Amino acid sequence: MSEEHAVSRTAQPGTAILRRAVARNGRRLWTGTALAGLYQFCAALVPVLIGVIVDRAVSSGDVTALLAWIAVLALVYLVLTVSYRFGARQLMRAIAEESHRLRVEVAAKILHPRGLRTDQRSGDLLTISTTDAEYTSYFLDHIPRISSALIAASVSAVTLLLISLPLGLIVLIATPIVLATLNLTAPLIARRVADQQSQAGKATSLATDLVTGLRPLRGIEAQDAAAERYRVVSRRSLAATLRAARTQNAYQGASSMLSMLLAGGIAITAGWFALTGRITIGEFITVIGSAQFLIEPFGVLAVVPSWVAAARASAGRVASVVQAGLVLPEGDKTLSGTQAALRLEGVAHGPLAGLDLHVRPGELVGVVAHRPADAEALVRLLAVPEAYEGTITLGGERLETVERDEARRLLHVEPHQTDLFTGTLAANIALRGEDGDPLTEALHAAAVDFHEDGLDAEITERGTNLSGGQRQRLALARALLARPPLLVLHHPTTAVDAVTEQSIADGIRAMRHGPGSGYGTVVITSSPALLAAADRVVVIGDGAVTAEGRHAELSVHDETYRQAVLR
Repeated sequence: MSEEHAVSRTAQPGTAILRRAVARNGRRLWTGTALAGLYQFCAALVPVLIGVIVDRAVSSGDVTALLAWIAVLALVYLVLTVSYRFGARQLMRAIAEESHRLRVEVAAKILHPRGLRTDQRSGDLLTISTTDAEYTSYFLDHIPRISSALIAASVSAVTLLLISLPLGLIVLIATPIVLATLNLTAPLIARRVADQQSQAGKATSLATDLVTGLRPLRGIEAQDAAAERYRVVSRRSLAATLRAARTQNAYQGASSMLSMLLAGGIAITAGWFALTGRITIGEFITVIGSAQFLIEPFGVLAVVPSWVAAARASAGRVASVVQAGLVLPEGDKTLSGTQAALRLEGVAHGPLAGLDLHVRPGELVGVVAHRPADAEALVRLLAVPEAYEGTITLGGERLETVERDEARRLLHVEPHQTDLFTGTLAANIALRGEDGDPLTEALHAAAVDFHEDGLDAEITERGTNLSGGQRQRLALARALLARPPLLVLHHPTTAVDAVTEQSIADGIRAMRHGPGSGYGTVVITSSPALLAAADRVVVIGDGAVTAEGRHAELSVHDETYRQAVLR
């Protein structure tokens, strides 16, 4: 059974993720927890030993006893130091590995070839795969802190009980009351942390979209409206962050105040007992030291609900991705050969209504969609064939039944908006290190000759140092270099000039449709140069095919087509 399905569906999603994190880091977690407990046990013994030294050595002036007890104290400090060092090492390793596993798991689910079924935007998914994965892994740090705090409180309580029953009872009775009171705020903290992360993800998504589309926005003078939209989303994110921070800070302030009051009450009571002779000076020192020492474990125990609530909120967001369904069924069909025909019959999806389209091996087909939504729906459907009516076959097999790696080998869909990455121009095109004639041919076909540094030119993230046309040509060269038997291009030349567009049309024709190539290409475009290079053109209007023929024929006999494509 995969780890994805190992996450219990009966428990709350966030709780199940946290349980799994504990289970798969058990060895390091429990080793580190035991060592952390030993550290706190030794730390709790320090005020006890100091009190013993005062009563049994300092008060009596016994030098031998003084040296012996100092040696015991030194040994306790040695154990304390070693246990902390090695315990922290185990726990930090567990936290780092769990954070890494969650990031990889979430990223793998987001990038699953069968498609993630989610309505979350890219910014939300980015936040989940980074911040939420990290917050979830911190739960492995909460467990040893909680157990260590309980050990420290227990040792101190037993010490106080042995010294004075009332002092011990104060600790045993007051601590659960304080924790129960503070725990009432845990649901509110969880909700506000989850809202904070959600709003932050929306702001990140919008910022990414705006930066990517900054040039077009400036071109239509819409940058002010876009900036105002981002300000609104950013304010919401800020408000959610402030609400979560105020809640957590108020909680921490209340927990610190109650911890200090409890420790102060113990110290004042001990002082009264010392003045009345009910405890010795050494016992008084022990009580004061234990009361001071208890402030930290009390604070930890008091803030536990806040920690757990934040971890559960993030774990719930991680679970929303890890446990999300996949769009496509598990394909098991494989196809042989390097040629495959694509056929759509009666396809209805979104605005598409009864679309018929056939692309044969070796054929270059131009597609003109009068409505942009029809083109978007066709591209989206071929990339991830979900929730449609009709039939889509690839090489005679239904597209959704073909094994996804096999489908991607045969059919490559290059969207209009593509991503470029930090690195060289060559690294963005030759993803598998291709070199030689194929790379040269792809560069020539896509007219990638615009940079004076050639293939060594540095590209910034998302290609922001390039123009829109340059980015399109890089993406086209990358798609052509992959040499898929079937290639679907969506408006690949909208940002290039007419001369370059004609060169690209000739390059695609020469590279993919020479004698005996057998490659099939679909170009969704309104470019006369690309449509003229096509073997035939299919016109889509109102979600279905309304005309079909050669570009020259349609330009003469179809007025609607002529108005759509001729410039």
